[in-house]
Amino acid sequence: MAALLEVRGVTKRFGGFRALNEVSLEVREGERFGLIGPNGSGKTTLINCISGALGTDGGTLIFRGKDITRLPAHRRTRLGICRSFQIPRPFTSMTILENLCIPLEYAAHDQVPRSAVAGEAMEILRLMGLDAKADTRPADLTQIDMRKLELARAMAAKPRLLISDEAMAGLSHAEVDAMLPILFALSERGITIIMIEHIMRAVMRFSQRIAVLDAGEKIAEGSPDEVVNNKRVETAYLGE
Repeated sequence: MAALLEVRGVTKRFGGFRALNEVSLEVREGERFGLIGPNGSGKTTLINCISGALGTDGGTLIFRGKDITRLPAHRRTRLGICRSFQIPRPFTSMTILENLCIPLEYAAHDQVPRSAVAGEAMEILRLMGLDAKADTRPADLTQIDMRKLELARAMAAKPRLLISDEAMAGLSHAEVDAMLPILFALSERGITIIMIEHIMRAVMRFSQRIAVLDAGEKIAEGSPDEVVNNKRVETAYLGE
């Protein structure tokens, strides 16, 4: 399986603080890839560097064989790197359907003809189980439906690589079980997914491979079984 994304020695500093220290990893085409680590380990900083929200202070980012290290975020989105956010921020004055039409018209660029935007938006809502609420406004949604809408908005940008940033944060056990099939369905459509998640049973069930960050460094990478049995990972989470 070829590498879709290559992170080569990426470093990021905030003043004298080194948030990422020469982090390297590869995410393969079509892979379900988990990214975990304790709070403050550098996960969000890394995905901000990948998506273009932050610049890097060292290293290289390669996407589909192209050096994207200096590309702005909107150019990366048009190449196919899209992300959801921990805190959903939909357009509150618009319906759910209208919330999807915006990225379909602008972020998806020329992939969707204007005449097909509404139909494409409804198809994404059906995939998320939100089609019956197309005319609802975000303020009337439940917590889990807000999470589904956030994923739907990322999907509307037509990703090759979807970065799911804590899509299940704050959800109940049953709601987590309802979200996982949606992510599996997206994967089955050929979308490569990086899952950043604190709910360990979810990331272990979903991921084919997992990388672990601690204090800005990658301390482990491998299958879920390999990672969960790694002594450095155990120490990072539980202490000596």
